[in-house]
Amino acid sequence: MDVTKTHVAHDLAHSSPLISCRFDRDGKFVFTGAQDYSIWRFDTKSGEKTELAETGSWVRGMAFTRDGTTMVSAGYDGRLIWWPVADKKPAPIRAVEAHHGWIRAVSISPDDSLLASVGNDLVVRLWEMGSGKLVREMHGHQSHIYNVLFHPGGERLASGDLKCNLIDWDVATGKQLRIWSAESLQKYDKTFRAVIGGFRGMSFSGDGKHLACSGITNVTNAFAGVGNPSVVVFDWETGKQQIEHLSRGKLSGVAWGVAMHPNGTRIAAVGGRGGYLLFWKPTNGEDFHRVKLKNDARDLDLSSDGLHLATAHYDGHVRISRMDASSG
Repeated sequence: MDVTKTHVAHDLAHSSPLISCRFDRDGKFVFTGAQDYSIWRFDTKSGEKTELAETGSWVRGMAFTRDGTTMVSAGYDGRLIWWPVADKKPAPIRAVEAHHGWIRAVSISPDDSLLASVGNDLVVRLWEMGSGKLVREMHGHQSHIYNVLFHPGGERLASGDLKCNLIDWDVATGKQLRIWSAESLQKYDKTFRAVIGGFRGMSFSGDGKHLACSGITNVTNAFAGVGNPSVVVFDWETGKQQIEHLSRGKLSGVAWGVAMHPNGTRIAAVGGRGGYLLFWKPTNGEDFHRVKLKNDARDLDLSSDGLHLATAHYDGHVRISRMDASSG
């Protein structure tokens, strides 16, 4: 793999701005949440598009079971919906009224037994995947919770909020084990009297030793969202920040999604003043490579083959980039 050869291999068009994207486990499909209140499934090879129509809201969070059969979506209407991934015309398996207000993120445990959800009501909730039954509520965040992710080991859960506080939870007991912050990814703007920040993306390395959190830093105008993309990486064992990845020339925008490639490369999708893919080596503060995209990127996902990146865009396109010189 040579990321300096990264290029857009497939450009899949929709008629409404997109806010999220996720590959299924096999990379056959990419699912995207649109501002038309539906989820759309694209076949990554043929481009065939299928609507998952009964969401009724914007969908930012999506997660897939390890066996690849089921996807759970998280809507801004507070509902979780279970979907069959490969059905010709997917219909909801189950819907749960899960949160008051927006659900911003979901994560499924490595053994497919539990689902974690978070949102604007400041509560982390755990659910049985097989039944949709509530297992536990966990309280501790004081601002909107932006992201949640099971540790690859399955025994711990990380959640991060608007003010960039991270909480490490014990899954079996719901006990809060520790809390720490990524201070550079949030700011209180005195002019607009508002906090801007939050973990727009979170990703564990495959071995669980590192946690990457993406967002915006050096904010000069909270109302207009003027600042620079940033990815902060923590050592999971110690909770200490290892590095902050920034952009050469202080590129303007937000790092809306982040991926930790198995070879160590850190990747982010940027939107706000134009779209970019940024690539960092583990020890470098500035990106060593970047790809200009045709429009602001609003989400990012890395396929299971480690070669393809999906980005969701404001112009309604899902762009699938391949990280080598091949055309497929």
